[in-house]
Amino acid sequence: MKKLNTLLLTVAFLGASAAAQAADTTFAGVTYGQTSDKMKKSGLLTRNTDHLNTDGIISKDSTYGIRVGQMNDQGRYYLTYDNVSNDHSGLKVRQENLLGSYDMFYPLGNTTKLFGGASAGLTKMSMESSGYSRDTDTGYAIGLQAGVLQQVSDNASVELGYRYLRSNASTELSEHDGPKVGSLRLNSSAQTYLSANYAF
Repeated sequence: MKKLNTLLLTVAFLGASAAAQAADTTFAGVTYGQTSDKMKKSGLLTRNTDHLNTDGIISKDSTYGIRVGQMNDQGRYYLTYDNVSNDHSGLKVRQENLLGSYDMFYPLGNTTKLFGGASAGLTKMSMESSGYSRDTDTGYAIGLQAGVLQQVSDNASVELGYRYLRSNASTELSEHDGPKVGSLRLNSSAQTYLSANYAF
């Protein structure tokens, strides 16, 4: 697993380094969106929780993030951190993503651009349910994103985007000083987001 994570990060950041040759403007931004996860539960968890709907733990829940990168007229590369959590039927799960991304631009006019690209990085899952032991795991994350970017001034822009990620992060559910109840594995995440960006 460590080798796979290292390979994915290497590919992402080598691509970003190549893009840096043409980049000329640094930007930073904040993001707000909604994330829905698809999770696979173990057979043990199914038996112990009366067929809990684990896809409902994180479902259209508020996601907050920050980003920093560089861009030019052809595209951009950037690093993003975002965070989402929710509780459902007594289970609370937190998901954190750290992603390296590259987008290509397709201009629609002087101030509007479509973008599309790929992301790779890490996803951390944490079990934070009351009455259970805290458990965390970090897995790979890889996926695609697309959207529209609108320039509102020389330095400021806003965007509407959609990102889809595949992952393998998992977490275990165990009672305090008690037996293991089961485990969850994150299969995929879908996120719709708004971002405000400022170029330096």
